[in-house]
Amino acid sequence: MQTGENTPVPQRIGVPREIFPGEKRVATVPDVVGKLAKLGFAVTVESGAGELADLSDAAYVEAGATIAPTAEALWRGCDIVFKVRPPTLDEVALMRAGQTLIGFVWPAQNPQLMQQLAARKVTVLAIDALPRTLSRAQKMDALTSMAGVSGYRAVVEAANAFGRFFNGQITAAGKVPPAKVFIAGAGVAGLAAIGAAASLGAIVRANDTRAEVADQVVSLGGEFVKVDYEEEGSGGGGYAKVMSEGFQAAQREMYAQQAREVDIIITTALIPGKPAPKLITAEMVRSMKPGSVIVDMAAEQGGNCELTEPGQAVVRHGVTIVGYTDLASRMARQSSTLYATNLFRLTEELCKTKDGVINVNMGDDAIRGLTVIKDGEVTWPAPPLAPAAPKPAAQPVAAAAEKKGGHGHGSSGPLPVRTLAVVFGIGALAFWAIGAYAPAAFLGHFTVFVLACFIGYMVVWNVTPALHTPLMSVTNAISSIIVIGALVQIQPPEAGTNGRPDALIQWMAFAGIVLTAINMFGGFAVTRRMLDMFRK
Repeated sequence: MQTGENTPVPQRIGVPREIFPGEKRVATVPDVVGKLAKLGFAVTVESGAGELADLSDAAYVEAGATIAPTAEALWRGCDIVFKVRPPTLDEVALMRAGQTLIGFVWPAQNPQLMQQLAARKVTVLAIDALPRTLSRAQKMDALTSMAGVSGYRAVVEAANAFGRFFNGQITAAGKVPPAKVFIAGAGVAGLAAIGAAASLGAIVRANDTRAEVADQVVSLGGEFVKVDYEEEGSGGGGYAKVMSEGFQAAQREMYAQQAREVDIIITTALIPGKPAPKLITAEMVRSMKPGSVIVDMAAEQGGNCELTEPGQAVVRHGVTIVGYTDLASRMARQSSTLYATNLFRLTEELCKTKDGVINVNMGDDAIRGLTVIKDGEVTWPAPPLAPAAPKPAAQPVAAAAEKKGGHGHGSSGPLPVRTLAVVFGIGALAFWAIGAYAPAAFLGHFTVFVLACFIGYMVVWNVTPALHTPLMSVTNAISSIIVIGALVQIQPPEAGTNGRPDALIQWMAFAGIVLTAINMFGGFAVTRRMLDMFRK
């Protein structure tokens, strides 16, 4: 929509209140409203949309948003709608042709919803369809943001249901052993759970079908438990794949052993577009110690435990099984803030001109993957990403020429014979002139100076830049021993009153001390900063 040939009208972003039962999150927060306004958009928020996330209407108004009294008024007056949950049938009925919906849609699980949205001639960007393998898409990855919050909250729920400390303690009343926590699945949610449980002092173990996450588990303070079966488990988009029957049998044996040993199990295993795999059997639950806890983060997709009841916390065989499906929503304000930031980063990609009008560029890999419906036409699933083009091989002739003309540490080749002869000839004449006319005392100092220059060149200048490590900065600092010579010039140890240097030499020596001190302290400071980069 435009007022003139080249003057676009800024679009209005609407944020309705989520009506899914138990949902407390909101699609944007006051801190992000101001950022959206800087992109040129107007923002309208439904009255009470942020109430359950402790965000008042007054806070939105203060940030620059307007308040719509009803959902009907908001949907009718906005060009773009930000949502958390997929729209209900009633919300779809409020949409009009040309609108854009951005939020979680789950097109694979909601084919009927996709057809209804397409019939309304709208454009839909499903934040859950983001190509997560694109490095530049990480700032828009709401799945990762929500998974991190859910993993942290899962540990909080486990601690709430568990009857003992997580950390070990020695008290006057006796010794309390630390809790043992096993986490099935070391994706984003699992890693967040590992970090939270380890920070509380628990002994943490974890397993994942993807062997490459073992280092990440260890770095967060956990122990990686390997299945005694060799098979690669990496799937597309950062998810795990369905494993073979042989692997699953070995995995069940390992899970059964962990169930007998640990106090808390947190499961996170999900496979896109499929029900959650059953990892914890009823027999494993019966083998757990009384008072143990299972937190099933995959409850919404059926659960990883056979006894999970989605949305509830139940006790089976003396074990508390937490099957909450709203873990992210239980930290509504934090989740809303992260989600709002993800949508803002997406909006930046859609509105690079900052004129308040989005451009759904289907030539952009990230935007193409997100766009599941474009002007009423279903465009999901997106075509697979094209592999990166290999870098062209360097031409040998060009490489040789570059090496010949290069400059810098260790890059220049030997000088031609004629040039070398001229340089040595000029140097010989200079040395003859100095030897013929300079004082005898000066020649000794000059000889030391020439030798120092030669050694310095051979030691420092010919070193490859890749070898300039913290040790090199220490060498620079230690080489500043020249300050001792400057101190001797200021006050020679054997000089009497008549042998004291004149003012010019003293000032030169003082300047040398200042410059050398900078080199000394700077060298050690750089060394410390470089070493800090390698510390955890």
